[in-house]
Amino acid sequence: MSTLDIGEVTALFPDELVTRSVVRYVELPAVDGRVVGAGAAGELALVTLDNGMDHTKPSTFGPAGLASLSAALDEIEARTPAVAAIAVTGKPFVFAVGADLKGAARIASRDQALRIGRAGHQVYRRLVESPVPTFAFVNGAVLGGGLELALACRYRTLSGSTAAIAFPECFLGLVPGWGGCTLLPKLIGAERAIAVIVDNALAQNKMLSPRQAAELGIVDVLLEPADFLEESLRWAARVLAGETIVARPAVDTSTQTWDGAVARGRAGLAARLHGAAPAPVAALDLIAAARTNTVAEGFAAEDEVLADLLASAELRAGLYSFDLTQRRARRPVGAPPKELARPVTKVGVVGAGLMASQLALLFARRLEVPVVLTDLDQARLDRGVSYAHGEVDKLAGKGRVGPDQASRLKSLVTGSLSKDAFADADLVIEAVFEDMKVKKQVFAEVEAVVSAECLLATNTSSLSVGEMAADLAHPERVVGLHFFNPVAVLPLLEVVRSEQTDDATLATAFAVGKKLKKSCVLVKDAPAFVVNRLLTRFLGEVLRALDEGTDFAEADEALDPLGLPMRPLVLLALVGPAVALHVAETLHEAYPDRFATSAKLRQVVELGKASIYQWDTGSPVLDPDIAAVYGPRGGGPSGAELRERALAALAEEARLMLDEGVVAEAQDIDLCMILGAGWPFHLGGITPYLDRTGVAERVTGRRFLPPGVASLPHA
Repeated sequence: MSTLDIGEVTALFPDELVTRSVVRYVELPAVDGRVVGAGAAGELALVTLDNGMDHTKPSTFGPAGLASLSAALDEIEARTPAVAAIAVTGKPFVFAVGADLKGAARIASRDQALRIGRAGHQVYRRLVESPVPTFAFVNGAVLGGGLELALACRYRTLSGSTAAIAFPECFLGLVPGWGGCTLLPKLIGAERAIAVIVDNALAQNKMLSPRQAAELGIVDVLLEPADFLEESLRWAARVLAGETIVARPAVDTSTQTWDGAVARGRAGLAARLHGAAPAPVAALDLIAAARTNTVAEGFAAEDEVLADLLASAELRAGLYSFDLTQRRARRPVGAPPKELARPVTKVGVVGAGLMASQLALLFARRLEVPVVLTDLDQARLDRGVSYAHGEVDKLAGKGRVGPDQASRLKSLVTGSLSKDAFADADLVIEAVFEDMKVKKQVFAEVEAVVSAECLLATNTSSLSVGEMAADLAHPERVVGLHFFNPVAVLPLLEVVRSEQTDDATLATAFAVGKKLKKSCVLVKDAPAFVVNRLLTRFLGEVLRALDEGTDFAEADEALDPLGLPMRPLVLLALVGPAVALHVAETLHEAYPDRFATSAKLRQVVELGKASIYQWDTGSPVLDPDIAAVYGPRGGGPSGAELRERALAALAEEARLMLDEGVVAEAQDIDLCMILGAGWPFHLGGITPYLDRTGVAERVTGRRFLPPGVASLPHA
């Protein structure tokens, strides 16, 4: 019997949707005519985790949920020795997705956090140390504490249809603190554990496929979903009878191998986050200690780390970011009723460059409708179609689409030299050169051949959608759909409404965005919209510092304490100096007092340079031609001064964007920057970070958010 020490912690979870652990006793299938296990019936105690809701509300664990699981184990223990084994499974499509994070945001003290960590370990450890074999029948989504529960069991089966397998904790500002940082490395080794716990989490919470989970050794066997529970019971019976031997590769625990993997992990974190986020570093510390720690020692160490992190501002920032991406992104503010949306059965793409080809593939793959590209040059058109077809072949090679689906997708993407091919299209999007005159001409030519209901979209990154549509007969059907490169990876779609755009057009745009699996944010038709406007202001401060004489390396490293996904001059190379200059010029025309254009950057563009650096050796080396353009270094702001200037500029620009109504609320700015620019989760969005550091009040005189919205007090 076990009594959980959760005391007043339960009060932090007043709205806990309790996951009940329901026990039933099933007779194990006979193996070769023999009854398996102890007791006359060879019983298996099957614990089903169920919060009483459907799969759209996955099972989580708060104090009451842990207490229910503990009570179920008490019941089973009282029935021993009749029980041959214990198995845990979940409700349809869901095993369990970890701790109840709503309550985590209410933790006010380290002692409360420590009790929560210990409560989870206390229950899970009963499965680790069970006198009878324990099984996890992982029938669906398994994340965080749910995956740790599975690891606490001796054996694991996994449904081949499981869509979500991961440890997202480091992504949020936590560590897998109910056994993950101890049990997983002991099971699969340090290097693989680091990949799952740290690397995947920081790669926008990358999920494992069932096949990958099996190949890594996280689970013992993959089973078909149709009869998963029955097959799991049969497999368990064979294991108990000794007919099936679960052989796991020995883990190399030598100091050289283990410490080498941890050292590589630390180097990767240093290069990526520059010490800005404590959680992944703490996870590496726990994994390093798992080489020699006992399970009890490892669990105790996890308790201490979890207590520190649960009470931290970093976690509250991560939870704010998580809420934005999981809730606000799914219900876009300002979107018209979906009933107004028109069907889209064919898509046209004007242009056949890289962006256009990526768009064509995305529309074909997600909408499964014909997509036709047009261009004035046959060779360019052929390259565009070939690119899309080649990407389909790559997907097929990775097993992400089957042969039949690959053939169908390639047949959907075609090319034409004439815009007459758009005559029966329901949506046409242009992806041509960022020049207003060119885009207006394109729309005039398209309007001449399409139906009156066809939606016209522009992928412009900075130009006015309203001006683009001004000369058309039906400007109300024009909308901005600003995708981010690479199109298949970045989830943000800025949906731009001009003053003329009508509700039906806007509703169709949002419906299409949802089918494309993009997170849509409604933005006003203002220069550069949200992401590019903020990035240009931010990058403009770096370029101004270079113009003033700051050393290149110092300017590039000035923002490292934020842990941004890439340094400013790497971002400049990714965007391209020519594009960066063009956007800066557009914004300078609109806001000359805040957006300057760099004469030296213009010289870089005139030289045809794609980057400040040369990358021939794999490491960045300052291009000597660019060094000559900028001249001797000295006299510019220091790194710390530049960082202050850049953050002040962001605060000013974000406040002006809200005053102008570019988006509905500060949360939309944060969502755009997280999804479109990779603003780190651990900072909790731009506006809470500026609030927390005091920059917002210092620059604009007020906070962006009430303290309760992001649960972030002043530092």
